[in-house]
Amino acid sequence: MGGNQWGMSASVLMTGLERRNFCKNVTLGGFNFRQTPIGWFAYSEEKCEEGTSSAGKPKASTRCSIQNGEATFSRPENFTCGLTLSDLKQNLSSPADFERLAACAQILTSKPEELTSENVTAAAHIANTLLLSPNATESVRVAAVATVSQLLNASVSSNTEENNTTLGLTRTLDELSLNLSSTTNSSQSEVVQPNLVVQSARLPAENTQGVQFTSLRGLSGSFAADRIKLNTNTSSVVMENGFIADALILVRFPPEDVNSRQMPTNVSLGFVLYQNDHFFRSRDYRKRRNSIRVLSASVRGQERSVVPQHIEMQFRPTGLNISLLHDFACVFWNYTLEDWSTAGCFKQNTSGGALRCVCNHTTNFAALWFEGTPKMAMSGQGVIATPRTSDMILKKLFQNPVNLEHDQKSVREEHEYAEQLNTFSIVGLSLSIFGLVVTIIHHGREINAQNRNSKMALLFICISLLAFIITFLSGVQNPNRKDNTEHEPDIQNNEVPESDEYVAPDRGSCTVVTALLHFFLLATFMWNAIYGTQVMLLVRTMRRNLPPHWTSGSIAAGWGIPAVVMAITLGATYRVDNPLGYRQEEFCWLAALNEDDQFDFGKPMFWGFLLPVGLILIYNVVLLVLVSLTTCRTDPRLNSSNALSMRKKFLTSLSLAVLMGLSWTLGYLVLTTRGNENLFFSIFFCICTTTQGFLIFILFTARTRTFRDYMSKSAEFVSSVNIQSHNRRYVLWKDWDKSTSSETYRDRNTSSKTF
Repeated sequence: MGGNQWGMSASVLMTGLERRNFCKNVTLGGFNFRQTPIGWFAYSEEKCEEGTSSAGKPKASTRCSIQNGEATFSRPENFTCGLTLSDLKQNLSSPADFERLAACAQILTSKPEELTSENVTAAAHIANTLLLSPNATESVRVAAVATVSQLLNASVSSNTEENNTTLGLTRTLDELSLNLSSTTNSSQSEVVQPNLVVQSARLPAENTQGVQFTSLRGLSGSFAADRIKLNTNTSSVVMENGFIADALILVRFPPEDVNSRQMPTNVSLGFVLYQNDHFFRSRDYRKRRNSIRVLSASVRGQERSVVPQHIEMQFRPTGLNISLLHDFACVFWNYTLEDWSTAGCFKQNTSGGALRCVCNHTTNFAALWFEGTPKMAMSGQGVIATPRTSDMILKKLFQNPVNLEHDQKSVREEHEYAEQLNTFSIVGLSLSIFGLVVTIIHHGREINAQNRNSKMALLFICISLLAFIITFLSGVQNPNRKDNTEHEPDIQNNEVPESDEYVAPDRGSCTVVTALLHFFLLATFMWNAIYGTQVMLLVRTMRRNLPPHWTSGSIAAGWGIPAVVMAITLGATYRVDNPLGYRQEEFCWLAALNEDDQFDFGKPMFWGFLLPVGLILIYNVVLLVLVSLTTCRTDPRLNSSNALSMRKKFLTSLSLAVLMGLSWTLGYLVLTTRGNENLFFSIFFCICTTTQGFLIFILFTARTRTFRDYMSKSAEFVSSVNIQSHNRRYVLWKDWDKSTSSETYRDRNTSSKTF
């Protein structure tokens, strides 16, 4: 392991992977173990029985290692079912039991997702004690490192005792990385676990210009021994062709000191690579999701001449498209402040898809960054980067009410929409604009004292719906949204950001469009409810007039309530420095999703729109049922033969349903269905809502006698217009008395002509 083995080709590496980098499935000591990479631990498939405090935990563990040139499992360590971490913590005073305690602690933490805060604290305390003990053997230390690796997958909590214990554990690992090679009596030594790498090197100071630690990219995110490399003598970053590094640190010594060293001396270097930042919890830097890797290094020597000249680092965060990176910061973990600091660290360029930093520290340092997330960070001598991100919309109104399937985002969301709905949307909205304009013009001309309330409600419905559609078409696309153009980070400014999410200050236009869309759509539904209430009062009570002050009250409710809801939503969630709390990024509409792309009931999309609209739709459904029951009921005392036909009754109910916007109930079905059902409701919802304005025109304007009379008069007027034209009549005959075959044609006003 380690050494200057950079000449290995990719084909040889793959052959090694197939031949000797895994221990195959095997049965040892009556326990079954699955295939495991070299250096990792395997746990038995046999579990502790139910009814014990350790139910479900493996009964044995073993480690895959190289023995006689072959990958082989070691002798299994048995676990006593019923033991707890508290029991182990109380027995740490006896070094003779360290082997068993280390194995048991490792098995008890093999399911980190089940660990409580108290379990993590106890396990960290046990691992810390075992690693610091001078009586601990190599196998004990390896088992303790495996325990720490598993703790990195435990749930993060804000428990102060746990935080202090795990942070203290990082100091112990730094010390272990410096001393590991001396305890194994070799110049280089390493322990590689899925979430943790501890690398140690001891070498003559006069024989090195610098030491490079590299973690190569693999197929999985876990660390493996064959992807950890150590170059013990290099003055610059070296990377073999065909290899990609996820993380790289070069500790470079002053070249003049290498030549001037007279006394032989050794220098010890230690590197620790963490899979995430669960042991480094910042108070000032807010990380929203996913993990940050941490890379630390330590140097120790007997002379001043072994003090590093500087530390170079390169990081290639997994899943990060470097062109979408907004900015990053080179930082280190300050144990005094217990937080990230940028003192002594400087940013370099980000060419080649890697983030580069330089630090002048000679003590412990680390590098943190985000993997597969919209944010990044780096510590110790590290980097915190904030890529440009956008909040994922839940639904794109009209154009795509289809549920969006997300793959894990790297930096920015990919917004994919059902293209087949775009055509429906454009055609439907165009027809609706035409229908609403004609309806407004026609019914606006017919307002009088007798029909003022009904016409006014109908006109306000059309006006608010038309305003919404025009605003939607002209402004729903955010003109200032983050695009895919490359953004060059500011390498001069090295400051720790407040969050791993970069949010550009609001430029105003998209927020204004969002507020207008919210207001006009709520106003449309409010006027729908007011119109339905009017119809219900007149039909159910058989009255010809509405209550006094109905006009002023309906205007106040129809426009006032939507304005109040819009204002409360805007005031409660909007901030200039963080507009995404109110609206979305890609489209100018209310925010709906949380950081994990899950629908959030605390977002304004729910309580500012879905909830009030849902209540209005329920009310409108009740109104429609009451009106339909009344219009369909026939009074037995009436003998008139002019009762409404079933067709007219159906059209009456349909017209009211369309005007009251009941097709929007399909949107709630879109939110709650998946697969083919979702696609069906999505298409149906799209067609019904985008054509609502045109249907209002057909049912409330085109069918009226006054509109048909107006169209008939218009047609008669067009047809009656006399267009002057010049006429000339010809007489055609054949002269049968002539023997010639020619024919003669004569204009009545001229002499004949022969052709």
